[in-house]
Amino acid sequence: MPKVIFVDHDGTRREVEAKKGTTVMEAAVQNMVPGIDADCGGACACATCHVYVAQEWMNKLKGKEDMEDSMLDFAEDVQDNSRLSCQIILSDELDGITVTTPEAQ
Repeated sequence: MPKVIFVDHDGTRREVEAKKGTTVMEAAVQNMVPGIDADCGGACACATCHVYVAQEWMNKLKGKEDMEDSMLDFAEDVQDNSRLSCQIILSDELDGITVTTPEAQ
């Protein structure tokens, strides 16, 4: 099972395990990780699962689709490493991925 490391904006770390094929957002919701609201339930129809992906993981992710890019326009403090966690599908290659939640969603 891939592990996801969530880091709060204040530096608190939480490591959770999730099934392959689930998303980083689902891992957060199932493990009650604060900072991931997931208002649309993973439909890529909001930006309440916005995260910052650690730079060393960026090249391992599938590129952003147009819808994700559009939804990020609604997120606060978007950076080059901003992604919607509902669009990051976990695999063995992403075991140990580290994401930081923004101060506000």
